[in-house]
This record gives sequence, structure tokens and C-alpha cells, in this order.
Amino acid sequence: MKRTKVIDLLKATEFGKNVEVKGWVRTKRGSKAVNFIALNDGSTIKNVQIVVDVANFDENVLKQVTTGACIAVEGVLKESQGSEQSVEIQCVKIEVLGPAGDDYPLQKKGHTMEFLREHANIRMRTNTFGAVMRIRHNMAMAIHTFFHENGFFYLNTPIITASDAEGAGQMFQVTTLDLNNLPKNEDGKPDYSQDFFGSQTNLTVSGQLEGELGATALGAIYTFGPTFRAENSNTPRHLAEFWMVEPEIAFYDLNDLMDLEEKFIKYCVRWALDNCKDDLEFLNKMIDKTLIERLNHVVNESFVRLPYTEGIKILEEAIKNGKKFEFPISWGVDLASEHERYLVEEHFKKPVIMIDYPKEIKAFYMKMNADNKTVQGTDVLFPAIGEIIGGSVREESYQKLENRINELNINIDSYNWYMETRKWGSCPHAGFGLGFERLILFVTGMQNIRDVIPFPRTPKNAAF
Repeated sequence: MKRTKVIDLLKATEFGKNVEVKGWVRTKRGSKAVNFIALNDGSTIKNVQIVVDVANFDENVLKQVTTGACIAVEGVLKESQGSEQSVEIQCVKIEVLGPAGDDYPLQKKGHTMEFLREHANIRMRTNTFGAVMRIRHNMAMAIHTFFHENGFFYLNTPIITASDAEGAGQMFQVTTLDLNNLPKNEDGKPDYSQDFFGSQTNLTVSGQLEGELGATALGAIYTFGPTFRAENSNTPRHLAEFWMVEPEIAFYDLNDLMDLEEKFIKYCVRWALDNCKDDLEFLNKMIDKTLIERLNHVVNESFVRLPYTEGIKILEEAIKNGKKFEFPISWGVDLASEHERYLVEEHFKKPVIMIDYPKEIKAFYMKMNADNKTVQGTDVLFPAIGEIIGGSVREESYQKLENRINELNINIDSYNWYMETRKWGSCPHAGFGLGFERLILFVTGMQNIRDVIPFPRTPKNAAF
């Protein structure tokens, strides 16, 4: 008999039909005469109830049907008499595919997020993490669908690179050299000419620079892949390995870019509301009771477009009126999450796209404004998150880009390939980066970024 997924069984109306279902036991309850097994196979947050007439089954088999056990059930599809489900299965045959044992850590009780991180090998079996991972899948589908429908091409940029897209930052080094017997050059430093790639290489922090090359050939591209930062940050917002979505588009100006950012993020949130109803309702009940309201608010509100200088004035005025911030605020500082969330959650009460940042706090590739003090950067600020997207118009002038690189004392030699595109048919272009896990944080209402990726990589932690 062919297995039927739980999600399909719960929609079935062919009562009296023989069916087979396989999955993991969430709970087992009942009496000496009848057992009720809640079975889940991951296809939906909902369980299907298995009704077992104890007298018809081997007692030793039923003893193995405990929380966490994997079982196969054949039975008759029945209309349920209970209020929580429309169907149930009257069990005819049961097989234990994998017993769970007495030490199975996930029992019918509340577990802390910290406890579940210690058991990341099975935490996806819980309602919460099953919901998060199904939503994560749907957000990936939304991203690919949005860009495909809007004429973008998916570009695979390298994970191993010899450059740092930001011009600064800590990166994970990639090498095949023997660390116990490093070859040295005349200066006594590691001789990378003997390394696999013949030079020092690292795991990428961004696919943006290579993405720009794609945009100047294909017109509009996007990257979607893993990126890595070796920053020793143990915060609820940082991971050492995370996923980035980075579109780059030729012939875009600042307004075009802001329009795309707003359209894109609304599309993703709307996709979640349309396709993840059961999971969102569960998370709204158990994790964040304002979640669905907040998602609808983002979809239905126009984003505020706010120059950095005006934002600073609003924050300074708030301080004058008694608002307390942990971090000081003045023109020229990079806004902290508390400042961003004040603008979004308290002042405007809607998402904000902040633009025209001081050049000192932004990357070298951002296009300078006429004032020579600010750049055409864009940060999309969201409630409960702060910055969720960072982007900019890119500097297309070779001379201006060279001047900026020299001004920041960046080694221009490692960017020759990037600079050449400013000589060979340069064009106006723009792009942004979305931290995929931050999107999942917002859409699920989860509070820690380690809980929206299957196996988090953080300082001193590369388990599983």
C-alpha cells in the first residue's frame, strides 16, 4: 500500500478507505481497551489520530509505541468524532520502524530554547521548530519565485574568495597548507604561493561584488547562498554561517531600488500569510501573540522613506522629550537597533527605508551624493528586528571609486577585477542584501537567530 502524507489525510473525505501513514509518535494515551496515538510526519503541524483496539495487537509491540518512536500504520479512514480533527484512522496493522527508548529527550512538556539547541539533531520534530522550518522553506520559494517572475537571473557566486566585499571584517581562512609545518617566505610570513589557490583565500562574506559583474552582463541577477563572518558575536542577531539574498540590477537609481526593496519584502510576507496559515497561527498562539497582526501591518502599509539626517533629528527630539536610549545619538553615528526600532515602532509605526547615510559609516562601493558627505545607501528597518535589508546605488565611476578606495587605505590590487568593470562599459546600477535568517525571525516571531536555522554556527559551537 502506498503511504499517504498526514497533510493529505487530514483533507481526505473517502471514509472507509484503507490507508497507510508513517511518522513519529507525538503522544499516546488511552486505557487498557483502546489507545489513541497522535502521529506526525512533518508535512503539517497537525497530527492525525490513530485509534488502536488494544485487544487486536501484540502487547510487546504496543509497548514500543512511545513518544518519539517511528511507526507505520495501516488502517481505515474514519470521520472523527472529536472537535480538533475531521478524520482519524482505525488501526488494522502497526509496525514499529524505530523505537525511541526511555532516554528520548522530547517529552510532552515545555522545553526551553536553550535545551532544544543542545538537541538540534531532533529539535525539528517539535511543533515550534517544525513550523519554523516549513516557513523557512516557503520563504526560500517566495524569494526564487519573486525574482523569476520579475525577470531576474539566479547567479551562483563563489563561496571561496580572495576579497572582502566590505573592505573590512573578520573572515574564515581557507587553506590546504600544513598548519604544523607552514612554508614561509623571505619575510617569515606564510608562503601562500604554495597554497591550493596560490594566494590567501577565505570564505565569502557576500556575493555582492561578483553579483555586480552579473548585473552588468545580464541586467538583473540575484544571489542566494551561504555567507560567513568570523566575528566573536554571541548575540541573538548574529551567526557565523548564514544565508544572504543579494539582487543587483543595472540602470537602477535610488528610487528604483527603494521600490524594489518594498515590493520584494511585501511579497515574501504576503507569501507567508497565504501559504503558512497553520504554522503562523501556532506561532502566533505560542511564541508571539502579535505576529499575524504585525505581518499584515507590513503588507498593508507604505514604507516611510527617511533621510538619515532627518532621522537623527527625530531621535534627538525624542531624547529631549524624555526618551532613554542605551547608546548615544548624534549625526555621523551608525544607528543601533534600539534607534531603528524607535523610528519604526514608536514614531512612524510602520516600516522605514532610511537613506543618505554619512559616507564614514558605509562601504566604499556606495555612490556619493552631491554634498560629498553622504552616500546613496538604503536600510530597510522593520518592527521587532531593526535593519532587515541593507543596500545602495553602487558607484559606477572608475575615478570616484578609486579615490574612495585610496581614501580608506584599502588594498586596491585585490579589487582589480572589480575595478575593470568601471572601465569596460560601466553603467549605473544598484542592489541590496537581505539576511535570510532575519527575514525568518520577523516572519516567525522567534527571538533568537539561532532558532531559525537548522544547525546554528556560533563562536565555540559547530556541533551537529
